[in-house]
Amino acid sequence: MEKMLQKIFGYSSFRKGQRETISSILSGNDTVAMLPTGTGKSLCYQLPGYMLEGSVIVVSPLLSLMQDQVDQLMMIGEKRVIAFNSFLSYEEKYRALHQLNEYKFIFTSPEMLKSVSFIERLSKLNIALFVIDEAHCISQWGYDFRPDYLKIGEVRTRLGSPLTLALTATATAEVKQDIKASLAIENSNEFIYSVDRPNIALLVEHVNSSQEKMDVMLDYLRKMKGPGIIYFSSKKMAERTAMVLKEQGFGDVMAYHGGLTQENRKLIQQQFLYGQLDIICATSAFGMGINKDNLRFVIHFHMPMQLESYLQEIGRAGRDGGNSLALLLYAAGDEQLPLQLAEGELLSDIQIDALLHWFSQVPEGWHQLSAYESEVTAIAGLTETNYRLLKSFNDQAVADGQGYDSLLTLKQMMANQYNVKRKKINDMLQWIYSSACRRKKILQYFDEELTIKVDNCCDICGIDVNNFTISNHLEKREVESDWEKLLAEILIN
Repeated sequence: MEKMLQKIFGYSSFRKGQRETISSILSGNDTVAMLPTGTGKSLCYQLPGYMLEGSVIVVSPLLSLMQDQVDQLMMIGEKRVIAFNSFLSYEEKYRALHQLNEYKFIFTSPEMLKSVSFIERLSKLNIALFVIDEAHCISQWGYDFRPDYLKIGEVRTRLGSPLTLALTATATAEVKQDIKASLAIENSNEFIYSVDRPNIALLVEHVNSSQEKMDVMLDYLRKMKGPGIIYFSSKKMAERTAMVLKEQGFGDVMAYHGGLTQENRKLIQQQFLYGQLDIICATSAFGMGINKDNLRFVIHFHMPMQLESYLQEIGRAGRDGGNSLALLLYAAGDEQLPLQLAEGELLSDIQIDALLHWFSQVPEGWHQLSAYESEVTAIAGLTETNYRLLKSFNDQAVADGQGYDSLLTLKQMMANQYNVKRKKINDMLQWIYSSACRRKKILQYFDEELTIKVDNCCDICGIDVNNFTISNHLEKREVESDWEKLLAEILIN
């Protein structure tokens, strides 16, 4: 294992949890591994891939994450790798399907696993390892539940129940049990490591307004060691804040979000990785697969929707073991935005009622939903996320012989999901307002105990901010524009 680690990846030693997870796989055991963000989960399937005969299938939730992993493998010289997803044209998919046996690593999405032709081709391969990345998406109690993940267990059975690895960075005991049951790997080896990252100090700043929030952030940025990421829940705010920072003399700044073209996203990622950018103003679309060791800070301008995603995002700092700062800026009422986002991700009763009425008029639409996508979307005012939820439910209901009246069941499912999301937002809010050690509260949430004393633990226990700042790290250039006027305009809009 050490020889392969050095020869292929250029590393001299394993990080926490990697050796144990890889050894379990090489011994032929289905494995569930919960490793903190920044500990190199991808190595846990990449290295065994080179030591086992056959292909490695990796199911991943994000197209950008798949492409990042493909790019990283190609950078170490691996050419037998492909991301089989919706980015491929029809011709590319056709060619890839007929050459699938030539690939060592095949990345795909849970949605793509619904393709009959794709599953048929996969079933003919010698599958050495079946990997589910971000496996918490399987559980309805997970913070990023994806209905299509529920079908991965069925796909695994159709592929002959190959050796399986489920990977995640954040999962409660309830979620871990869901993962094992859904994949039918109840007897798997389980390697669960602490979510704690002791080198990341946790700081919450309470402010009175959005403008004060921006002022406080700018004050930190003028002193902070870089590079770093600022997270937003809004694409518009990410872009406009990047503009404000440039106006304030922070030249090496770019905004990153899912609305950018694939080429622009890749360019910004590469510029950041190679030190050409100091600060990224990003939505949650940025970070997965970004292997940058020297991030010194992560700032949350908007309140995260749950502790799980908060941990994922701050975990991108300090991967080199150096002191790093996680700063969350909170103004009273900030929780309204995540509550609105949670509602927007789900189908409302009004939308489902509109669908019930439409299907009663056009019953054939229930069995041919894809053919009526534009009509259904317009009738019920569905977002892309809403439609994916509906399509996933529809596929399963039709397969089970249920009619459109089963949408009444969907109502209850949506209500349950909203309650889960609302509880997680409340948990996040309680953590923000807590007067107890922030690190201890996070560990309790994941059924852990704080067993070590951490210097610069959190703002409750005490932080020496000088450990994370350096005077004039980012030189402030003289600018002529009235930034306060510009900021006021942004906040009004």
